[in-house]
Amino acid sequence: MATMKSVRTGAVGKIDVVDVERPAPGPKDALMRVRACGICGTDTHFLHLGGIPFGPGGSMISLPLGHEPAGEIVEVGAEVTGLKAGDRVVVNPQGAPSGIIGCGGRLGGMGEYLLIEDAVLGRSVTVFPDTVPFAVAALNEPMAVARHCVNRSEAGPADRVVVFGAGPIGLGAAIWLKLRGVEHVVVADIIPERLETALAIGADAVINSAKENVTERLTELHGQAANALGQPRPATDIYIDAAGVPAIINTTVASAKWGAKLVMVAVQKQSAAIDLGGMLRSELTLIASQGYPTEIFEVTPEIVEHQERFAKLISHHVPFSDVEQAFLLARTPGAAEKVVVTFDE
Repeated sequence: MATMKSVRTGAVGKIDVVDVERPAPGPKDALMRVRACGICGTDTHFLHLGGIPFGPGGSMISLPLGHEPAGEIVEVGAEVTGLKAGDRVVVNPQGAPSGIIGCGGRLGGMGEYLLIEDAVLGRSVTVFPDTVPFAVAALNEPMAVARHCVNRSEAGPADRVVVFGAGPIGLGAAIWLKLRGVEHVVVADIIPERLETALAIGADAVINSAKENVTERLTELHGQAANALGQPRPATDIYIDAAGVPAIINTTVASAKWGAKLVMVAVQKQSAAIDLGGMLRSELTLIASQGYPTEIFEVTPEIVEHQERFAKLISHHVPFSDVEQAFLLARTPGAAEKVVVTFDE
């Protein structure tokens, strides 16, 4: 029996690297050798829980991790068309019939091989050229999340936007906004190194929200407008929450002009009371953004075209032999921006 190494949740805060049977593709499947896989906040959330509560009585069970893989096809089933051995590919984690890859399904992308079930080009998998490093291609899934957020915002060229949170999703949103032709994009965060990255990928300005008054800075950058009662407010059109902390919701409600939008793409780790009166005074529209209903492969050609810009999002390339260190980096606040685990060529 051929085996491979795969990463699963272990004890709380820990991963287990285990030997499992290497999957064999059926007639409709393909087998991918993983070359790179990003670590997401969802992965670290599962580590904090120690798995998922799907066991008897809600007990935690271990699950395979990794939903941001890129790799190359090594074997295809007899009924698969459009794919061949040697193709470099990224996958749609939500397209696996056995459950979302790395997010509760039976398969995970943080391992040496990944079975692509029902391998249909353009639906469960797509090909990218060999001019793109595997680590950059592994950004495809999180950049689809960021793209959906921007699509939900309906931002146009004349809009003025602030993105809270300079992690991969926030920075990805900033890139998509600028590629969309949006006039002015501000990124706010509390970590100086992340703000430097925001400027490097094309943000027009940054705000260190630990040291600066966000409302005052937005007024300086975007000009002054008013809410429905005529009270002065920054002329910011769209607020994007890519950080998931209550202070951002509160700041937005307190700052929003008449008709502004708040797009929430980050998972709120702790609920907070929302000033509904403040929302009313601004007719603030709250828009939720979840996943990537259509964007998973729409983003691939643009990542290829603008790969140097997207590559700036990766702060750490860590070999699979040091995967425990990679997860430690990803779990430590402020230690890394984006960690991608790489596999031997």
